[in-house]
Amino acid sequence: MTGNAIEIRGLRKVYPAQGAEPPKVALEGLDLTIPEGSIFGLLGPNGAGKSTTINIMAGLTVKTAGTVRIWGFDQDENPRQSRAAIGVVPQEINLDAFFTPRASLEVQAGLYGVPKRHRRTDEILARVGLADKADAYARQLSGGMRRRLLIAKALVHNPPVLVLDEPTAGVDIELRRMLWEYVRELNASGTTIILTTHYLEEAEAMCDRIGIINAGKLIADEPTPDLIARMDRKALLITPARPVMQVPSAPEGVDVTLRPDGRLAYSYHRTRTPAGAILEAVRAAGISIQDVATEEPHLEDVFVELTRSRPAA
Repeated sequence: MTGNAIEIRGLRKVYPAQGAEPPKVALEGLDLTIPEGSIFGLLGPNGAGKSTTINIMAGLTVKTAGTVRIWGFDQDENPRQSRAAIGVVPQEINLDAFFTPRASLEVQAGLYGVPKRHRRTDEILARVGLADKADAYARQLSGGMRRRLLIAKALVHNPPVLVLDEPTAGVDIELRRMLWEYVRELNASGTTIILTTHYLEEAEAMCDRIGIINAGKLIADEPTPDLIARMDRKALLITPARPVMQVPSAPEGVDVTLRPDGRLAYSYHRTRTPAGAILEAVRAAGISIQDVATEEPHLEDVFVELTRSRPAA
């Protein structure tokens, strides 16, 4: 091991032409390194290449070129070992309606060649909150329970790398909280987590490192705080002592809006405009200040900034 759970170099995937449609380049020379033990967010717009990357890692899609190493195993040289080192929780719920959770896990373990004496079926079901549903048919489970069962199936072979593809899509708040608590437990026990999600606030809260793919290329790969710090723009929120009826003028390069709660929001570039200049402009406008707060940028701001000028393929 090199200290990295995933090492991808020069990954390229071209889907062949179909009818009048030309060949589609899904990935174009992607380089990606995911540290061992991290919770890594793999983000990007629809069609950016996230699913293709995951499917290649899982062995479900054949790459056109490049190398993929999972837990130190080269996918071409050691396909069985590399595939056994990763578990994937798909976005789509696809379960056999006539299998019980216990039977589903037993079949999955058999597919991975896990000896019966090493199987942890009941333990895994208990950890995902399905112990009392172990012998119920999958068709009798709620949507949230089916989502938990997908996670359980991905864990039967005890993979050191777990991919969660949109795990909270369409689930309620309670289940979402339960899933994230369990993911943190898995990560604390040594499992490397790779997360794709359209809920960017979740990625910001959960991931210690984030990579952003767009048009088949990696356009960002940094620790989450460093990525958010890229955004130079922030907001200074002024609560006037008395209600303001109209938006006052602002220093050059500063945008000001009056929010419904009565606060004035001054959006500015922190490297160009000092906060003191904004406060002086507020006082010059005859506005008495009751309170001052700042509003830092979020991952969503960075995501929009990085991807809006690069249309996805």
